[in-house]
Amino acid sequence: MTSFVDRVVLDVEAGKGGHGVASVHREKFKPLGGPDGGNGGNGGDVILVVDTQVTTLLDYHRNPHRKAAKGAPGAGDERDGANGEDLVLPVPEGTVVKNRAGDVLADLVGEGTRYVAAKGGRGGLGNKALSSQRRKAPGFALLGEPGEHVEIVLELKSLADVALIGFPSAGKSSLVSVLSAARPKIADYPFTTLVPNLGVVTAGTQRYTIADVPGLIPGASEGKGLGLQFLRHVERCSVLVHVIDCATLEPGRDPMTDLEVIEAELAAYVGDDALGGVPLAERTRVVVLNKADVPEARDLAEMVTPMLQEQGLEVHVVSAVAHIGLKELSFALARHVAQAQAERESEVTPQRVILRPKGVDDSGFVVRRERTHDGEIFRVVGDRPTRWVRQTDFGNDEAVGYLADRLARAGVEEELVKAGAVAGSTVLIGPEDDAVVFDWEPTLVSGGELLGGRGTDARFEERTRRTSSERREEFHARKDAQTAAREELATERRARHWTEDAGDTEDIEDIEDDE
Repeated sequence: MTSFVDRVVLDVEAGKGGHGVASVHREKFKPLGGPDGGNGGNGGDVILVVDTQVTTLLDYHRNPHRKAAKGAPGAGDERDGANGEDLVLPVPEGTVVKNRAGDVLADLVGEGTRYVAAKGGRGGLGNKALSSQRRKAPGFALLGEPGEHVEIVLELKSLADVALIGFPSAGKSSLVSVLSAARPKIADYPFTTLVPNLGVVTAGTQRYTIADVPGLIPGASEGKGLGLQFLRHVERCSVLVHVIDCATLEPGRDPMTDLEVIEAELAAYVGDDALGGVPLAERTRVVVLNKADVPEARDLAEMVTPMLQEQGLEVHVVSAVAHIGLKELSFALARHVAQAQAERESEVTPQRVILRPKGVDDSGFVVRRERTHDGEIFRVVGDRPTRWVRQTDFGNDEAVGYLADRLARAGVEEELVKAGAVAGSTVLIGPEDDAVVFDWEPTLVSGGELLGGRGTDARFEERTRRTSSERREEFHARKDAQTAAREELATERRARHWTEDAGDTEDIEDIEDDE
């Protein structure tokens, strides 16, 4: 069963934002108290956090799909929805985050280092937040945005100062066990070590970490065996130690040939330039001729030592079993590690923050004219138009009209006209895989304009209420006007200004009798 995983493809999805709500405040004696719809909550983020207690990516290998919580919708009485809870994923120190194309997104080093892998969607605004002097009573709210959905690659690269490299069964695990307190699995068959083993070594006042990298074979840089996985753990090490088995009985194997084969694999391996590391071929080399407790191996080591020293290599003849030459090796590695650390510190430059503000004429979108097998289309690509479309409830005419106003104010319609769009043209807003299609009309009318401006209600335009005396005066004035009209009508009839039919004679006589 797999217990160590150092590379996984992780599918993460941030939480969706909650919808805003359209609501009108209702209270006794106040049937139209104004909009009071709350905003939706933001969706949760997916965050990677370095945890030194985690040593493998096994959990994500078994469960590669992770999703954060979504935001809660808003409610009436100006109640905003709760934000979705962030999904925090602990990862080992030394984890490198990449996209599927292989670009490095983050290098997670240091306890508590955080990286937001997927950003949660923003919650939609309620009609209370959408109200203004011009739009006093919005009958719509904005929808929540979907969270980001991405695939990322997590690669674990061991954080060690010294890497022990060499063929399988060269004695690397034995060296780690005697130099440090680590207890790796040790046996006499190839590929005993399947995962890197780390140990801490103390040499005087200097402490450093040492990694037992699983054995390499010819063609490892091309992916043969588990070479690429093993070489990945060498990238961060500043000192490389060639552990050569001087007691091997395999045909075609000798110290000089082993060294040339491993050096060729190191030179052929292409690491991540984005991490800023020194190429493997340029790092400090130390050669360890192991198994000197075997007489034939010791004689071979003494014979090849001058040849290796002529190449400028530092050579140590040791035996992990008999504890020969281990103290000298430990202090020599401590010296190289201290020198490498001093060089890194001298090369460190303060990080500069570069600000790249957008130009004042940057509209935030572009209009492309494209030809497809279905005909000519016009695609609007930009963060703002795409976000506005996703927030729109297309089942609400007023919301559609509000979208049209936003697009017009942003200059989308003007750019469409410049690109050659006419009434009825097919317009797509958003990315190719998730676009909204419109049959474009230069002016969108929702029907709310027939009653007044969009988002308005004439009943909210009344700024004052009449007093009782004003209403009384208005009533008496209306009665006086009615009395004056009746008197004028009776006077005209008595003067015989009207000619009535026979059926009207009784009515005239009734008036005269009343007088």
